[in-house]
Amino acid sequence: MSRLDTLRVDYEGSVLLEEEAAADPFDQFDLWLHEALAADFLEPNAMALATVGADGRPSVRMVLLKDFDRRGFTFYTNYESRKGRELERFPFAALLFYWDRLHRQVRIEGRIEKVAPEESDAYFAKRPYENRIAALASPQSRPIDRNELARRFLECTERYPADPPRPAFWGGYRLVPDRFEFWQGRRSRLHDRLVYTPSDAGWRIERLAP
Repeated sequence: MSRLDTLRVDYEGSVLLEEEAAADPFDQFDLWLHEALAADFLEPNAMALATVGADGRPSVRMVLLKDFDRRGFTFYTNYESRKGRELERFPFAALLFYWDRLHRQVRIEGRIEKVAPEESDAYFAKRPYENRIAALASPQSRPIDRNELARRFLECTERYPADPPRPAFWGGYRLVPDRFEFWQGRRSRLHDRLVYTPSDAGWRIERLAP
């Protein structure tokens, strides 16, 4: 059995200083995302999405960031999935980006809203044909037999041989942030952690102990 307690990496990342960080967290995120894109990660837009169920239990899964601007961070899913049901009941969530080779994390928290149907339509139309058929065929997060899923997929391809429409149960969510944390790994576990929270003047930046 692997000895996990012996696995250890001493980080050699860049320094993250208050005076050098962007005054706006969206600008800081844009900078780090472009550096992650340039570092040739498999999916630099992959992010963990944490939600809370009706019983107060958290759940987390990986999703893909598909857009971000000053309004927030957008991802797409089945509204009737577990995460969709949880977000409907409790419309707040947290995101985590982890770029290991850069020794960086970004944590983002905020409220959740659905994107406009027109935005969901536009994104759905860009997806590969098979992905759109899968969205129609899959009752996401529900128990299902593999053969039944294959049957549903085939049925949808026969029903929509071209240009399948976006189903009403599938679309986008936007996380509207009210807290960012940028984490830069440093030697001896003396990591840099800068937190951005809203203030009257824009955004307040504070350093947290690692």
